[in-house]
Amino acid sequence: MYSQFGIYLIMMLGIGYYAMSKTKDNAGFIIGGRSLGPATTAISAGASDMSGWLLLGLPGAVFAGGLSEGLWISLGLAIGAYTNWIVVAAKLRTFSEQLGAVTLPTYLGNRFEDKSGMLKLVSAIVILFFFTLYVASGLKGGTLLFAHSFGASEQVSLLVTTLVVVSYTFLGGYLAVSWTDLVQGILMFFALTFCALLGYFAIAGSPVDIAAVNPKAFEWKTGSLLTGISLMAWGFGYFGQPHILARFFGIKSVNDVPAARRIGMSWMVVVLILSTCIGLIGIGYAELHSLPGVTGEGGSSERIFLALTSALFSPWISGIVLAAVLAAVMSTADSQLLVLSSALTEDIPLFEDTSEEKKAWISRFGVVGFALLAYIIAANDTGTILGMVGYAWSGFGAAFGPLVILSVVWRDTTKAGAVAGIVIGALSTFIFKNYVSFEGHYLYELLPSFIIAFIAIVVVSKATAKPSEALLNKLKI
Repeated sequence: MYSQFGIYLIMMLGIGYYAMSKTKDNAGFIIGGRSLGPATTAISAGASDMSGWLLLGLPGAVFAGGLSEGLWISLGLAIGAYTNWIVVAAKLRTFSEQLGAVTLPTYLGNRFEDKSGMLKLVSAIVILFFFTLYVASGLKGGTLLFAHSFGASEQVSLLVTTLVVVSYTFLGGYLAVSWTDLVQGILMFFALTFCALLGYFAIAGSPVDIAAVNPKAFEWKTGSLLTGISLMAWGFGYFGQPHILARFFGIKSVNDVPAARRIGMSWMVVVLILSTCIGLIGIGYAELHSLPGVTGEGGSSERIFLALTSALFSPWISGIVLAAVLAAVMSTADSQLLVLSSALTEDIPLFEDTSEEKKAWISRFGVVGFALLAYIIAANDTGTILGMVGYAWSGFGAAFGPLVILSVVWRDTTKAGAVAGIVIGALSTFIFKNYVSFEGHYLYELLPSFIIAFIAIVVVSKATAKPSEALLNKLKI
């Protein structure tokens, strides 16, 4: 198994080194010179989106709580992602180039003619806070992988994951991230496919009854309307994720967006179905065979994919398949580290007079610094991967989602409305996450926070001056 991991990691670092030779300035480091085609854009966007949540969090939730845990989240995500491609992708690609923006905060600042820099600064602060938590969740996924696969301690596992992700992101930036994410997305697809097929055949001829083992296994009802809507509300998050929106900035041409949408959505729907199926199959398999690390004292349902892989495949093949989990972890953490470093060099007014070449190196060392901070958070956090991802996903979805939508479809959106939406969305996420709950129901903080932020933008925009007609006519809104 060590040799498979070694080959895989060497390949990722090789891609990073090659990408470094193609990266000449900070814009190239951040969005790759807007040079990527539809397939790379689509698969890398999906891989950076799904992360370890797809292979660890989602099947673990289905294994523990049944089909309803995966069905409604997956449905909401699919609808949200498709709508994001339809409503936002093409216009954001066009507007970002017209406005000379390579990051989301710069796009927002230029879109609303913010001469003071306040909008960029507020946006960057939100990104720095929530993305550091998001990266930490990815590093926790890597910890599960190494600890399960090699019996390594959590400290060693966390350190190895951090070093690997930092290495190739430091070298090649956006191109390295996108190219490695393409490889990782393909690997994740085949890993899920073969695990689901072999798991199904392993229990198909047995007398085990999954529904009898877990009465909630095939229960699709959520128990309450609020719970169902909250689970589907995960889809709102797509409109505000900077690492996903960055793929729209970097696609080669707006004409490539429809092809990218078809590729990306096909990949996404299939892997969500497979991941959900693995959670269900795991219920039956665990009834027939012992799955160390999943059930019993100290067990975690989030290890179900790892345990099935070890049980179903030969050591050589399982090493390759388990590399898919590392791929999932890295495919999100690398993109997020890149956005963090771009916020540092492009959106915070510290390096305005620095040359582009020097900015690229500052971005590289920013990757190292933010990875270290995420490492510290991951080492001290006791929550689940799904919980950490959900908090960060909600923060971005509420702070930026309503604003990104309105920025491309509603000409009356104003700078004051934009600031209000970001601040209120972020604060609402914090408040609903930590202080609001309904006993017996699941309330995802993104649901009320997204709605409140959307209303705030509209109300404040109605009362304040909109951008100039020259800008609005230029963007053809």
